[in-house]
Amino acid sequence: MSDEQAKGRSHDPAFPENYLKFMREGWADSELTGLAALDQVPCHSRRREQLSRAFPGETLVIPTGREKVRNNDCFYPFRPGSDFAYLTGEFDPDSVLVLRPVAGGHDAVLYGHPRSPRDTDEFFRDAQYGELWVGRRHSLAEKSTLLGVETADVKDLEKVLGDLDPARTRVLRGYDAGVDGRIAVTGDGDEAGARDRELAHTLSELRLVKDEWEIAQLQDAIDATVLGFEDVVRALPADRGVPERLLEGIFGLRARVAGNAVGYDSIVAAGSHATTLHWVRNDGRTAPGDLLLMDMGIENNQLYTADVTRTVPVNGQFTPLQREVYSIVYAAQQAGMDHVRPGVKFSDVHLTAMRVLAEGLESLGILSSAEEALDKENMYYRRWTLHGLSHMLGLDVHDCAAARKEHYKDGELKEGYVLTVEPGLYFQPDDEKVPAELRGLGIRIEDDVLVTATGAKNLSAGLPRKADEVEAWVAQQRNAGPRLPL
Repeated sequence: MSDEQAKGRSHDPAFPENYLKFMREGWADSELTGLAALDQVPCHSRRREQLSRAFPGETLVIPTGREKVRNNDCFYPFRPGSDFAYLTGEFDPDSVLVLRPVAGGHDAVLYGHPRSPRDTDEFFRDAQYGELWVGRRHSLAEKSTLLGVETADVKDLEKVLGDLDPARTRVLRGYDAGVDGRIAVTGDGDEAGARDRELAHTLSELRLVKDEWEIAQLQDAIDATVLGFEDVVRALPADRGVPERLLEGIFGLRARVAGNAVGYDSIVAAGSHATTLHWVRNDGRTAPGDLLLMDMGIENNQLYTADVTRTVPVNGQFTPLQREVYSIVYAAQQAGMDHVRPGVKFSDVHLTAMRVLAEGLESLGILSSAEEALDKENMYYRRWTLHGLSHMLGLDVHDCAAARKEHYKDGELKEGYVLTVEPGLYFQPDDEKVPAELRGLGIRIEDDVLVTATGAKNLSAGLPRKADEVEAWVAQQRNAGPRLPL
């Protein structure tokens, strides 16, 4: 234990030596027995092999990151780095995966914290790592059994990194300042760090195609999210307003019971708040006659997240104008989903849905010409659509973000991709280019779609999308009454 750890926090008492001696004695060995490798170990091993083939003869260093301070001595709940979790299945902070080149590939070693040793005071004095504070951790040997990878003490990592040749080493940077500082960035000018960026690109591109285990995890997260939406609507009164944060909290309860947490800050946007794309303050109230836009997703216990949006009438019935706009958004989403299949350009799916939205804006009298608005020199329709149609989904809500354009934004869809399809129309309260009766109206419909061999599968089909079906679903949930997420 370091001197700083031994000192404790400013408000810790000055322990007498007799107490310290007393606490160091009389602890039984609690080694676990009967452990077996996790079911997903072959998936992680296969991913490391794919990464190894991409960088023969080079050492690869992939950290997970460290706990981040929220305030004073309180930390945010730790969430492992997605690339690291993808390769290892390890969720503890401060861990680092090192792939060292050997004949035929790479050796993988996972560096992490051992259990709190009883020959120091860490286990009962250290509020960050001590097991009497944070609970029992797996020993390095137990981790090796569970994860199917060699493990070593993270305190040995500094020497290992110091012996590496930066010219033959690539680092996934931005997760651990200590690791970043130990290995020099190579290259000059625009080429500085290019080799490390290529590692990040490759990891994102490997994650584009989901294997069967990953698809099952996404379906698990999405199924739990469907239940969360049902919980919220069951608690949504038709005849009076309730705080957006109440509804956010109800969904959050489902997320904590059914999974790890929410995959991103929930958007619960009542009335005109729905025209703010990332409305996460959630400090408003619902009102009968308004629409409620909810963009929410549960991150399951394996860190895969759903991302679903539904827009529902608070009182259970769309007004004629609300229904008209909603139907335009639905038609755009359906057109986009119908266009999803292997070999289709990602950007073409977007343009297919945007054309439907532009034509809908023309039918509403907002655009004089959809064709003119769609022209690349104009793009007037974007004033009311604002965002793109899709993004990849997986361990991150905006998954594979470091993938190069030719593999993602400008690339073609492949079997195994999972992406959102989420068109929307947003008429700002102060927008004088739209009729007054439309101002403050925001509608988005979002589903999570798997690219199959022949087309697409809507993984979030458990929630209705058509206007009539949404109204019937709201009534059905309300009749069922509130429930605890058990």
